[in-house]
Amino acid sequence: MSLPLQALTPDICVAPQLTPEAMAEAAAMGFKSVVNNRPDFEHGPDQPTSEAIQAAAESAGLQYRHLPVAGGYQSPQEIAAFAQLLEELPRPLLVFCRSGARSTRLFVQAQQLG
Repeated sequence: MSLPLQALTPDICVAPQLTPEAMAEAAAMGFKSVVNNRPDFEHGPDQPTSEAIQAAAESAGLQYRHLPVAGGYQSPQEIAAFAQLLEELPRPLLVFCRSGARSTRLFVQAQQLG
């Protein structure tokens, strides 16, 4: 399996929905942290839960954070929280949502805060 990554910076990548099984691969690729921007059950019961992904991430040695945001709108508070995660989490950092688009928007908006 190869993760479908898009690099935003040399040490931050975004991806579409990841599974618990993808966490070991992310760790093997050198990532240190993962942020999930997708609310649980956004796409129904087939979507892996944050809890399941977190357990897999932590067992692979990754730091994990869940910052669920809606696809169409990210509030100033959510953008600020994401900016804080960018500051505190070890890199390389992998961020994901359904398609990668909202994580990318969060990143761009968080950069504008600085």
